[in-house]
Amino acid sequence: MALNEKNRNYGAEQIQVLEGLEPVRKRPGMYIGSTGPKGLHHLVYEVVDNSIDEALAGVCDKIEVILNKDGSVTVSDNGSGIPVDIHPKTGKSTVETVLTVLHAGGKFDNGAYKVSGGLHGVGVSVVNALSTWLEVNVKRNGNLYNQKFKRGIPQSSLEVIDKAKGTGTSVTFMPDKEIFEDINFKYETLEHRLMEMAFLNKGITITIEDKIKDKKKVFHYEGGIKAFVKHLNRNRNAIHNRIIYYEGEKEGSTVEIAIQYTDSYNENIFTFANNINTQEGGTHLSGLKSALTRTVNDYARRNGILKDKDNNLSGEDIREGITTVLSVKLADPQFEGQTKTKLGNSEMRGIVDGIVSSAVDSFLEENPKEAKIIIEKSLRASRAREAARKARDLTRRKNVLESSALPGKLADCSERDASLSEIFIVEGDSAGGSAKQGRDRRTQAILPLKGKIMNVEKARLDKILNFAEIKAMITAFGSGIGEEFDVEKLRYHKIVIMTDADVDGAHIRTLILTFFYRYMKPLIENGFIYIAQPPLYKVKAGKQEFYAYSDKELNKILRQDLKDIKIKPSISRYKGLGEMNPEQLWDTTMDPENRILLQVSIDDAVAADEIFTTLMGDKVQPRREFIEENAKSVQNLDV
Repeated sequence: MALNEKNRNYGAEQIQVLEGLEPVRKRPGMYIGSTGPKGLHHLVYEVVDNSIDEALAGVCDKIEVILNKDGSVTVSDNGSGIPVDIHPKTGKSTVETVLTVLHAGGKFDNGAYKVSGGLHGVGVSVVNALSTWLEVNVKRNGNLYNQKFKRGIPQSSLEVIDKAKGTGTSVTFMPDKEIFEDINFKYETLEHRLMEMAFLNKGITITIEDKIKDKKKVFHYEGGIKAFVKHLNRNRNAIHNRIIYYEGEKEGSTVEIAIQYTDSYNENIFTFANNINTQEGGTHLSGLKSALTRTVNDYARRNGILKDKDNNLSGEDIREGITTVLSVKLADPQFEGQTKTKLGNSEMRGIVDGIVSSAVDSFLEENPKEAKIIIEKSLRASRAREAARKARDLTRRKNVLESSALPGKLADCSERDASLSEIFIVEGDSAGGSAKQGRDRRTQAILPLKGKIMNVEKARLDKILNFAEIKAMITAFGSGIGEEFDVEKLRYHKIVIMTDADVDGAHIRTLILTFFYRYMKPLIENGFIYIAQPPLYKVKAGKQEFYAYSDKELNKILRQDLKDIKIKPSISRYKGLGEMNPEQLWDTTMDPENRILLQVSIDDAVAADEIFTTLMGDKVQPRREFIEENAKSVQNLDV
């Protein structure tokens, strides 16, 4: 490579220095993750985290979030109020310092907060930088203080505007539409996160109110994560009523654990560190798993349930049907992993292991009836696991070209670099035939599925692995399943679900997503799953052809693109992919230059688990209630 001598001679004048909050506006994604919906809602969480810190310090028990009619958000608490005196380092009020200087929060002073939430520690100053305007009110010293900002720049000094009783902080901000793709907050997204925060911090009251839609909810749970587990299992059948619960402190860290078993076949473990949902797990999860496995096996042997000749129950056996919430609070959390939601503090493994072992052992000893139910379920899981192992062996290929499980079903691509390869999971042989003919054979593989796959929410893995269409997917992907899943062995980095744009197609898509979520979750977590968007309509006027992907787009074509055409256009409504010839399917749905793909993500694992359990589980009443509540929001429903 030839070196660029001109660029070699850059000097100090080429070094860009961004002052104050300029870096935040320049690179917002570095501070809040994205400028899409996730980043927008993160602004609210940053402000709420400050209030939660006050609650953790024992000086706040009420937090209120209001979606105002003008689109702004107000977050208020009855904490101690941001200090108003002059900060010794900045020469400005502490309020202004906190709102205009990165990392200038009390959480960086170990004397202020023993435990602090907030993943990045950037706090309310980032919210200020990314808002068109922000206003803060502080009640402290018997006064009400006020200060206003525009895009992070103070418009006035902190001033007393009235007398006030009590203490607290209120922040109102308007997200900047120059920064965000959309500045409309979603009530349901905030509602779920705030409910989660109330569960994790027992005794505090969190209120959310939407002034536009006239909706309001109040969350207050004295039971904390014990109530959280009960809430998570409300749509499942628990096999014991008493929830295993314990809260303990060791080496300055607090561990809170709640466990209840259900008759389902999936494990549902949710871990938190300082209120942050650690979706990637970490050392606290490792401690929990090792404690459960060891303690249940020890109890089973002590009580003669497991004999000398028997093998130990595996961790996978013991965790079948478990619903667990583990919340740890520590002074200096170290987060790592792809999304910085994996706890890395090595000491937490041993701390959690010790506390959970003691809690589970005590419960089993004191509740022999429940202990027997739990261990019998684990033994059934063990027998099913052995059957699943035999079934799983049938899905393994000796090499990437040999597959007795896929006789002519998979039309593979020639590319062997997974990052350049994609596979389309196609509904039906007819659409599969069109897709095979229309595809780019170098990079696109096609796997047609016949009919609807089984609902994995209601079956054990051994039954699932005997289902031909599921076996076909596992074999084609090459990454294994369940505990043996290895994302490094994945053969395609784009897995595209391509189903018809009707009710049956939506049902098939949901069944496939349920399978991925329960048994191949890393595929979703790593962004490998996509949903194809085939067109709903074809509009033809003379020699001109247009494809519309929604009713809105159809109306736009008729009003704008064809407004000067005198010929009456013909409109075809596509009911299935099989109605398209290979060229049409390529042009509209498979061509990387023209297609629309929706990437599937898990923004909130708790919410995702609830949706899958509600829609695909055994209980009918929760499903009926969900449909009734959401019926008005349905779009593109075929009748």
